[in-house]
Amino acid sequence: MATRLKVYLECGAKRTFAGSLDWPGWCRQGSNERDALAALLAYGPQYAAILAGTRLDFVAPKDLTQLAVIERLPGTATTNFGALSVAPTVDHDRSCDAPNLERFEKIVGAGWRAFDEAVKAARGKTLATGPRGGGRSLEAIVTHVIGADSGHLTAVGWKVPEAATPAEQLTAIREAILAALQASATGEILSQGPRGGARWTARYFVRRVAWHAIAHAWEIERRVGANEAIVGPALTNPSSSPTV
Repeated sequence: MATRLKVYLECGAKRTFAGSLDWPGWCRQGSNERDALAALLAYGPQYAAILAGTRLDFVAPKDLTQLAVIERLPGTATTNFGALSVAPTVDHDRSCDAPNLERFEKIVGAGWRAFDEAVKAARGKTLATGPRGGGRSLEAIVTHVIGADSGHLTAVGWKVPEAATPAEQLTAIREAILAALQASATGEILSQGPRGGARWTARYFVRRVAWHAIAHAWEIERRVGANEAIVGPALTNPSSSPTV
């Protein structure tokens, strides 16, 4: 019998996220539970490709019967906007032993490599936009990811580093994330902030960091692919080329 993978659902009024409990970063959204689970299943092979070489032995499921919904969480306005917002119960656990810490570091690192490769492959190409022209440029996506990771660091209780250029900032942010993950996992970061607010656990920190990097890697790949699918035939058909 195929192994069933544990999944949680974050259910908003307009969007639902389906995420793997044990594999941070493997998370997709849809307009309802069914669509979110279908999207998660569809992206299983792509998540497996990201983890290839990590020796973490992720095997993508082949059908929906292999996904076991363990928990349903009510979403928030942030969920409806299109971002994760609610930690599953398993992420409330502040314990994180050395094997899990090493595993989390590998997953986060794999997500960063996927993002970097997507950005590199998209240089000089046009990203497809929505029907109303929406969608960040490639450089805006990189800046957005840096900004989001700064927020992730603050939420876990770690200082955001400063740097002169976006490339230097990206490197500094990632080094800080690994340091913060280590400190959170080993209990060096207090669970409450100076004003009494609860800080993220190492588990939820990894979930958010990995999801965000991987989601934007997939966005870049999708938008480059969509644009090439539209533009490609036009470039090979003289009659459809624009008149200058």
